[in-house]
Amino acid sequence: MANPFPIPLNALRAIEIVARRGALLPAAEELGVTIGAVSQHLRRAEERLGMELFERTPAGLRPTAALKTALPQLTAGFAALQDGIGTLKGSDEGVFNLTVGSVFASRWLIWRINKFTALHPEIEVRLTVTGHMLDLSRPDIDCGIRFGAGQWPGVTTSLIGGRSFQPVCAPPVARRIESLQDLAQVPVIRDETTMLDWRLWRRALGVPEDVELVGPTYSDPSLAFDAAISEQGVLMAVDMMSADAVSDGRLVRPFEHPVEGPNGYWLATAKGRREPRKTRLFREWLALEVPASAQGYVHQSRP
Repeated sequence: MANPFPIPLNALRAIEIVARRGALLPAAEELGVTIGAVSQHLRRAEERLGMELFERTPAGLRPTAALKTALPQLTAGFAALQDGIGTLKGSDEGVFNLTVGSVFASRWLIWRINKFTALHPEIEVRLTVTGHMLDLSRPDIDCGIRFGAGQWPGVTTSLIGGRSFQPVCAPPVARRIESLQDLAQVPVIRDETTMLDWRLWRRALGVPEDVELVGPTYSDPSLAFDAAISEQGVLMAVDMMSADAVSDGRLVRPFEHPVEGPNGYWLATAKGRREPRKTRLFREWLALEVPASAQGYVHQSRP
């Protein structure tokens, strides 16, 4: 009988990681081997299959069309194996590992996560705050919350909210703004990492694009928020993230004209991975808490 698994499991895992992550190093780190060993895995797998799995380009390894087609099945298969191992040893339902970006963590989640833990005291929440999209198939991560269009390879997503956005600023700065044209007379804070589109907002309100907007630049979105609160200028912000500061008066929305964009906050999990109870409970909590927080934390937590 022909061997149904002509490629060793470690080699298959190396193929799946390299195809999904686009580099040899992540596979080497996850498998605990050298980059050279990963390269050997790929070469021997191609020899056994009698076909190329990757295109060798100046920019690195790129999966062939055949591998791209098979990749979702490989990813789902390893996710299922991981769940099976978890079932054998007893999955840790008492620890919930969540990865989020700095703005979502500091402007929304940190003020509300105590509500989730009060509802479910048996679950310990562990946050990994990073601007990078971590590999959600890792065994030490249950799910992530990320801002974008919600279309990431190997990931299943559900929209949380955060599609509407508009400028915000501290009250003293707002007093200098009486019309749209006054935007050119105040500093406009630039967040180098933002995915919010000033041009989209300007077109919606009819602000001429030749009106130059200048001001301080920050590479950390959380610091850009702090800059707006400290009266350094006007910042384009997601309504969901600015709601608390607007509610307690640290920020105002000088134009009160939100625009909806293509991006938002998404709850993301590895495709093909079984959803454990702790993730389902967190998803259900978000579905209730996000709409309830629309008016800001102050209104939700103080009499």
